[in-house]
Amino acid sequence: MSRSAAVKMSGLLMRQLRGEFSPHGGMVQIRHWSNMSTSSKTKEEQKAHQPPHTVADATNDVGDKAKKIVSYWGVDPPKISKEDGTPWKWNSFRPWETYSADISIDVKKHHLPTNFMDKFAYWTVQSLKYPTYLFFQRRHMCHAMLLETVAAVPGMVGGMLLHCKSLRRFEHSGGWIKALLEEAENERMHLMTFIELSNPKWYERALVFAVQGVFVNAYFLAYLASPKLAHRIVGYLEEEAVNSYTEFLIDIEKGLFENSPAPAIAIDYWRLPADATLKDVVTVIRADEAHHRDLNHFASDIQCQGHELKDYPAPIGYH
Repeated sequence: MSRSAAVKMSGLLMRQLRGEFSPHGGMVQIRHWSNMSTSSKTKEEQKAHQPPHTVADATNDVGDKAKKIVSYWGVDPPKISKEDGTPWKWNSFRPWETYSADISIDVKKHHLPTNFMDKFAYWTVQSLKYPTYLFFQRRHMCHAMLLETVAAVPGMVGGMLLHCKSLRRFEHSGGWIKALLEEAENERMHLMTFIELSNPKWYERALVFAVQGVFVNAYFLAYLASPKLAHRIVGYLEEEAVNSYTEFLIDIEKGLFENSPAPAIAIDYWRLPADATLKDVVTVIRADEAHHRDLNHFASDIQCQGHELKDYPAPIGYH
């Protein structure tokens, strides 16, 4: 290549370079191309890190995944309907666990304390009753909630200890494990019903927490020491529950307490009519407490006469 040709070529290259870096086209375009390149790169990275579905899709995916796991293990929750075909909305109990309460039971029945054990059990309950009455006065709803959180403990503790005893001795329980656990579940449903009707204050919740914590441990030790004493205490405790609900009904009848419509959970659990009221609910709950009273006095009588609970079949499904 000649010298003149090389000069022309270098001049052409210089003019092209000046045009590319000129403020009218070159530098701005280069910067724009750089931004475009970075922007497209950022979008690609975002797309790579972005979840494949939306939040709703992700929720559906989680639900589908959980459903597949449940189905894989063969424990799919069944779809249950009422007799009229409407879906059953309660997860805490099923239609076959509902019942019509026997309200014909004698609510005035009382076990007369004759020996030292009976008198000790009776006065133990009486000493616990008066502070409770002084605290709640005529606030029956809050009183009932405290009563139910305590009353639901003995059946669970007794059933658990009988369960362990049955395992240790390789023997049947005569149905008493099931009977006591039925009692605990029934008492818990009382509480679930009253929760629908009231809103306890913070100090009432604190009282329930403290009383239940003390009572669980005290009853556990009492049942280990003497099951017949423990059942007798529960028998007298249930007698006081019957008396408390009787006063509740009297105040409702006098108009001192509003006879509001029964909550849906109570209507389904006790098979009450659709227009049932609070009075109907308290009536069936009082009947339940009377049955629990008879069951625990019966259990104590069996052991006081030198027998074991397993020797006499438990009244399963007594309510």
